[in-house]
Amino acid sequence: MSHIQIAVDGPSGAGKSSLSKATAKRLGIVYVDTGALYRTVGFFARSRGISLDDIENVVPLLGECSVEVRYENGVQNVYLNGENLGDRIRENEISMYASAVGKVPAVRAFLLETQKKIARENSVIMDGRDIGTVILPDAPVKIFMTASNEARALRRVKELAEKGMPADYETVLADMIARDAQDREREIAPCVPAADAVVLDNSDLDFGQSVDAIISIVETTLRGKGMTL
Repeated sequence: MSHIQIAVDGPSGAGKSSLSKATAKRLGIVYVDTGALYRTVGFFARSRGISLDDIENVVPLLGECSVEVRYENGVQNVYLNGENLGDRIRENEISMYASAVGKVPAVRAFLLETQKKIARENSVIMDGRDIGTVILPDAPVKIFMTASNEARALRRVKELAEKGMPADYETVLADMIARDAQDREREIAPCVPAADAVVLDNSDLDFGQSVDAIISIVETTLRGKGMTL
């Protein structure tokens, strides 16, 4: 049986990562958190003292940046130069760095093959901002997940609090709106729905309902194309 790719795109805080991870578990396939890759490069840039305004300065240093994905006990871990950064890449400031490095063509090219290689070797659900448009344009299932600004900000604040990183709601909301504009308007791989993506607004859905909605879209789409997982 050939491998099946499920592409999940959408803005920050729509629940892409946690929902894709839960969906992968239900479907018995590999979950790929591409945002973690960009966060790792963003972490690298900050660790080298590069400011957000001068983010292009990370390009000549990419040769010193080794990003490796390892699946350990069914969980994706991303290593920077041999070190598992864990939740340190989830800090609010690193979110802004991830968005900034994501606008740099050399960074996107640097991470592109890593993502495609995983999808070639496994049936995957991969989430990010340009999966269905750039990374896996031929994926049979494409979902663009979104929610209201307020719902997304509340979720992010809760997520950070649960990780021991309390954050101010208004700050998170403002940063999220700024990042949305940055991701949507960038010239390289903007965060927009693929032409054949199913848009899922989960503002009013709880976690379980959202997972059920994703699985329903996957099953319906594959069935319509004569495919199965």
